Amino acid sequence: MNMPLKSETLGEQIASACQHRQEATLPTAGELRQQFPAGEHLVRAIASYREQIRAVLHGQDDRTLIVMGPCSIHDEQAALDYATRLKTLADEVSDRFLIVMRAYLEKPRTTVGWKGLLYDPDRTGQGDLKQGLERSRKLLLALSELGLPLATEALSPFMMDYLGDLVSWTAIGARTTESQIHREMVSGLPMPTGFKNGTDGGITVASHAMKSASHPHHHMGISHNGAPVMISTSGNPDTHLVLRGGRGVTNYDELSIAKAVAELEKAGLSTAVMVDCSHDNACKQAERQVDIAREVLAQKRSGNRHIKGLMLESFLEFGRQDDGDNLLYGCSITDPCLGWEQTEALIRSL
Repeated sequence: MNMPLKSETLGEQIASACQHRQEATLPTAGELRQQFPAGEHLVRAIASYREQIRAVLHGQDDRTLIVMGPCSIHDEQAALDYATRLKTLADEVSDRFLIVMRAYLEKPRTTVGWKGLLYDPDRTGQGDLKQGLERSRKLLLALSELGLPLATEALSPFMMDYLGDLVSWTAIGARTTESQIHREMVSGLPMPTGFKNGTDGGITVASHAMKSASHPHHHMGISHNGAPVMISTSGNPDTHLVLRGGRGVTNYDELSIAKAVAELEKAGLSTAVMVDCSHDNACKQAERQVDIAREVLAQKRSGNRHIKGLMLESFLEFGRQDDGDNLLYGCSITDPCLGWEQTEALIRSL
């Protein structure tokens, strides 16, 4: 028989919990969207971008989808400067490429480190999600007003309720592709979603994720008004594979892509493939992205109809820098990126 807890024991447990966890009230997703709303013209534009991306992935549009931009955004002004240049370039090459800007606000960490503008906008290590949510939404609205479709990585499922209406394509990273929570979330997302291969370089985890996310799910969540709810999803028909290499293994070559396509076909899944030219494919060397992009596009021009897109990490300045007080403007503080001049020359040459 269960014995009731003594009041002093219960009090000790509550006090112990408070020592390990603190809470700060945040706006609900509905409140943030109401405070910083997307106008009707943006809603229509984002719906159009999503349809264009779907058309590329499903082979109804022969253009190549290119998701490109900073590894993560730490400086809103630099991101807007980059976006202004990217918009001009995107318009000039729109007959060949559908360019989507990386607007990554969350940074997955292998251990610890700065987790992105959303969590720690002033990079103090203290965290300020309320400010991060507000600044992130204002930034995505400003980028959208420039006329660019936006991409992000959905790291926190809650984040998509706050910001997802402004996103045209999203990724599930190598560390979270195996997560049931993320598969359930993708099942209810309104935009095409790329699952990255696992950190070991294999695609089995990603193919399982694609299958799971394409099916309906019932799962716990939070409503836009902040109440706990059961969410029922219909399944996402627009998932695809992103090849990013893993643990010293690259997988952008012709044989690796052919093996991935064969596995996807065997599983009865979409064979649309995007190649991430950075991360383990580039061995963390930003300049290698140039040769990888050219090789992959050469494969596509030679008749590989499964190659639908590329991902590039690119910013105003080449490389990366450690966070600090005197940062070089437009240079990544996370993974190394191509500089703008390299980026522009690469896109025009493809």
